Amino acid sequence: MSEEYEVTFIDRDDRSARFLVRGVTPAFANGIRRAMLADVETLSIDTLRVIENSSVMFDEQIALRLGLVPLTTPDDYEPGDTVTLAIDVEGPATAYSGDLVSSDEQVQPAEENVPIIELKEGQRLELEADAVLGRGKDHAKHQGGVAVGYRHLQRVEVVGEKGEFEDEEPEIIRGVIEEDGELVPTEEFDNDLSQRYPGKEVEIEEVPNAFVFSVESDGSLPVDELVLAAVESIEARAEELEEAVQL
Repeated sequence: MSEEYEVTFIDRDDRSARFLVRGVTPAFANGIRRAMLADVETLSIDTLRVIENSSVMFDEQIALRLGLVPLTTPDDYEPGDTVTLAIDVEGPATAYSGDLVSSDEQVQPAEENVPIIELKEGQRLELEADAVLGRGKDHAKHQGGVAVGYRHLQRVEVVGEKGEFEDEEPEIIRGVIEEDGELVPTEEFDNDLSQRYPGKEVEIEEVPNAFVFSVESDGSLPVDELVLAAVESIEARAEELEEAVQL
């Protein structure tokens, strides 16, 4: 990897972002992607204490559904820390993730409208659950990044005019292009270069060591914290390797 690199955000909010990283190798870009999926710690429900479950579902099925509810994860939690969440819903009603009551106000369901179970008249779901920190490489329920990918940045250059009688065929390209130093998302022209450059002949090339990342968080962490935590995990592993080699 280059000693210097540059990061440019193309668009972002709390749950998703697209950004360009220059000066990194393909291997390092893939390492960032894998770290976001596998190495970043998030909270997820792990064990249940069922007080009453008179629904049509087994306790294990309820546990599976609760484990997949994303929980906001504070940055001061350490491995081994737990937080307790409780739910008490009586039918006829649908139990939602928003019905979970947390012992720590920092830890809440990232989505309030995730359905857990529909309860009929006379049915009740009452339980307590413990959430623990974990990594995506240990269980998919701890994957804070639900959609993480990257593409090469592509540079487009006009090289001439199309022939007078040459058909204007669609030329589909996806991602982000660089045009005279400007970054242009391809959806701005419906991913069709013939709309961006009507009547023009263009050349497309991949910009070396420049990658556009698209990242979506499940809400357990803001997307910028997810990315930073992934990079920090790579740094920590590199330091461990360096120390091991020097022994």
